[in-house]
Amino acid sequence: MTSLNTMRMRQFVASENPPLACSGFCRACREIHLLKQGNAREYCLELMQTLEEKGRIDFDQPTGHVDQRFSTAFLFAESRGQMFGTLECLAPSGRTVILKAFSGQYNGVWEVAGWVPPLLDVAEFQRLVDKTDPQIKALGKRLESLPPGLEKEHLSHQRKKLSQDLMKALHALYQVHNLRGEVKPLLELFSTGIPTGAGDCCAPKLLNFAARNQLRPVSLAEFYWGRENRSGTRQHGCFYSACESKCKPILGFMLCGLGEKDET
Repeated sequence: MTSLNTMRMRQFVASENPPLACSGFCRACREIHLLKQGNAREYCLELMQTLEEKGRIDFDQPTGHVDQRFSTAFLFAESRGQMFGTLECLAPSGRTVILKAFSGQYNGVWEVAGWVPPLLDVAEFQRLVDKTDPQIKALGKRLESLPPGLEKEHLSHQRKKLSQDLMKALHALYQVHNLRGEVKPLLELFSTGIPTGAGDCCAPKLLNFAARNQLRPVSLAEFYWGRENRSGTRQHGCFYSACESKCKPILGFMLCGLGEKDET
């Protein structure tokens, strides 16, 4: 594992001006909104230090309540690493608030104490998955044993439709908030098909929580922690801006209103 000092030097050499953390075009106001890394970069380095020292992500819980699902060893195994992020905010009182998030689920878990929640109702998500996923898997097993023909074609079409309907139902659970106090379903924010994992990255999670709790974002940063991803585009301890396909289409809406709050 790369030491934290080595990572700090790597980031110092790579950094010139405060890098852009995220941006997006807002179709409502026809403007591009953005947020830089700023102080959030240092908060991320502090988070890296904690992850390295504690070896788990549930460090807000007492030591006696350690859950092995939240060990960071998970990130260096076959499943590989994932993104983490911090958001520096100002509360209405002027107090600085630091939020943290992990992308998607952590080892199959959506919610971990001390981390911002997802954009969806976790209980309803699980209900939909538990209802439909067994049917999809059962059809998959039947398809494996069938020879080519009309029956196999029919079942394949049926399985595909079940999967598509499930994804539509799951996407409908995502409610996206912005800094104007507006809310839109995820389905309205993509002009074409919704990429897998849209709304589950760190930036949307952090900004959504801030908007819902009257917090004004000041800076944001995201980094990758764990074994590099299969495509080799994510390296342990490195910072990355919000992704183009899943995040950028919704970030313009989510950041809308940030400038207005700066002026008040």
